Amino acid sequence: MTTPPEKLPTLSGSVPPVREWARTFAIGLCMGSADAVPGVSGGTIALIAGIYGRLIAMINALTPDRIITFLRSLTPLDGGFDFRGALYVFDEIDGWFGLALVAGVGTAVVLVTRAVHVLNESYPTLLFGFFFGLIAASAVVLLRELTVGSAFQAVAGVVGFAIAFLLSGPVAFLESGGLAVIFVAGAVAVSAMILPGISGSLLLVILGQYTFMSDTLSRFIDGLIAAVSGGSTATLVDDAVLVVTFIAGGLVGLFTVSRVVRRSLDRNRRATMTFLVALVVGALRAPIQEVGSEVGFSPDVVVAFAGAALVGAVFLLILDWYAVDLDLDSV
Repeated sequence: MTTPPEKLPTLSGSVPPVREWARTFAIGLCMGSADAVPGVSGGTIALIAGIYGRLIAMINALTPDRIITFLRSLTPLDGGFDFRGALYVFDEIDGWFGLALVAGVGTAVVLVTRAVHVLNESYPTLLFGFFFGLIAASAVVLLRELTVGSAFQAVAGVVGFAIAFLLSGPVAFLESGGLAVIFVAGAVAVSAMILPGISGSLLLVILGQYTFMSDTLSRFIDGLIAAVSGGSTATLVDDAVLVVTFIAGGLVGLFTVSRVVRRSLDRNRRATMTFLVALVVGALRAPIQEVGSEVGFSPDVVVAFAGAALVGAVFLLILDWYAVDLDLDSV
């Protein structure tokens, strides 16, 4: 960590202008909305918005040493509180940028998961048909940029497809849930959020936790509102445990799994991307499995599912056409 300069920053000199905050918050809203929907990647939105490099730099700057120094500066240890020293570390990790971005992402996730919760209860066929279209179109976009040039790369693709396809079906230990599954799901989903083309929510769908966590978060928000307004809070504690476990897993994933993926990309970029893209293709089983288990397929259901899938596919292809040409070699 860099040695603090003799002249430490002040709060007024550290806080960015309101316009910059608003722009970062808006980008966070777009990233959160994208990552809350399977098939669309928040990392791609960051790439489009021109903040991807800054986002990766911020994550890499969050080292254990800096975190410990920051926390110690805000406690009466080592000679008392050192607010300006803490502010210096906060500036080193681009904390104001991260704070505004996380606020935007969090707000979007809450809003989108609320919509998913309502749609899953009323229109599951249309919801998962739309997701199928998003995932299918995302797979097409990614496969278009992928070339397989070695046997190892081909094996990585087969393994990725097999893992996603098998986990997208009925899996006993995933269906049983439990805090361990929720923790791992959070770690995997959040680590994927920073990869262009790979959706964190898609991995939740593969793990069978997407609708469960959407419903849980919606109930948790309802419970918080009820606690303030004097309503029923019967499930608040149980839901809070699940949400906190997921967030804790996400934080661990951000500092562990995401860095493992980054090192894998650095060592063998093409094989790693082939594995990740194959996950997307294998995940196409998940929406079909959800509709089959919840509703069952009849001619009317098939038509509705296919129509919603077409809408989802067209939406993502239009986004890809007007947004950015994704170059997997730049990830």
